[in-house]
Amino acid sequence: MNLPPPGIIWSSLPVPALLIDGTDRVIEVNPAAELFLNLSAKALKGHVLGERLAISAPLEEIFSRVRKNRSGLFVNDIEVTTGEKAPVQCNLQAAPLGEDPDTVLLLISPRELADRLGRASMVKSAARSAIGMAEMLAHEIKNPLAGIAGAAQLLSMNLKGDDLELTDLIVDETRRIVKLLEQVEQFGNVRPPEKKAVNLHDVLDRARKSAAVGFGLHMTILEDYDPSLPPTLGDADQLTQVFLNLLKNAAEASKGEGTIRIRTFYDYALRLRRPDGGGKALPLQVEIIDDGPGIPPDIAAVIFEPFVSGRENGTGLGLALVSKIISDHDGWISVDSVPGRTVFRISLPIAPKES
Repeated sequence: MNLPPPGIIWSSLPVPALLIDGTDRVIEVNPAAELFLNLSAKALKGHVLGERLAISAPLEEIFSRVRKNRSGLFVNDIEVTTGEKAPVQCNLQAAPLGEDPDTVLLLISPRELADRLGRASMVKSAARSAIGMAEMLAHEIKNPLAGIAGAAQLLSMNLKGDDLELTDLIVDETRRIVKLLEQVEQFGNVRPPEKKAVNLHDVLDRARKSAAVGFGLHMTILEDYDPSLPPTLGDADQLTQVFLNLLKNAAEASKGEGTIRIRTFYDYALRLRRPDGGGKALPLQVEIIDDGPGIPPDIAAVIFEPFVSGRENGTGLGLALVSKIISDHDGWISVDSVPGRTVFRISLPIAPKES
């Protein structure tokens, strides 16, 4: 078997990797590291790593020990951030590069990615349970509420003053609860996706135009599209619902004023592991980025679970529905959030070529 050239292996590594010279400066960066660190190779090369990143580990000591002992070194549970995104829990592995006495290979393994992928199946299971409960509760509660509202309206015909205000309050509140239950029913009635080849930019444009004349009327919505992106396999209507929901969340987080950036790009490094041990590539990436206050830290890890909301009077069903639809499309959704920058990222597969 002929081995591929070293350059192809380096570019194909799914783990962020950097080469460090004898003066602790970056001399090479692989594409996975550029994507993870949100910095280009040009911005990193020739610089001491600590000048561009905040890493909660003594890098100089690590590199020195690797060179001195000529052996690899593992450092677990450290935080890595560029300052523009939330710190990510990672494991570091540093090792000498072949017979070179000075060059060190540094691998950064984000624990967050593995944790999120592990949670994906749990969130999907929780969503299914919530759907069953939602359908049952909506069905059982709406009928009695209609009776309560009708009785209150009958009573109001013979009342005046404060008593009339009370019956009006009963009617208004029952209508509000019925409206909430209708949202719950909508959450429970999502049909399986009718998948076919879909141009993501067509879907995004449809969602953007709808947002621009509604909840995003006073927002600045910017597009940063990769025009070479191939089609995905999905349901255009459901994907539109997903992007509309994320755009609405971004607009509400910014209180209707601010900037939303829609970005698409290609990243072949991400693969979603199946229960049978196989893997599925998810190279099509869509990011919805807003400059709002960010997600409260206490709910960031569970934001996609049903009935979790960061807004007052929020139902906590919108992002759970988004998560369910993306899961049904064999995709993956994640979020990174710090004050002033929240990024929802959706990863989807490529539509198979027609034979």
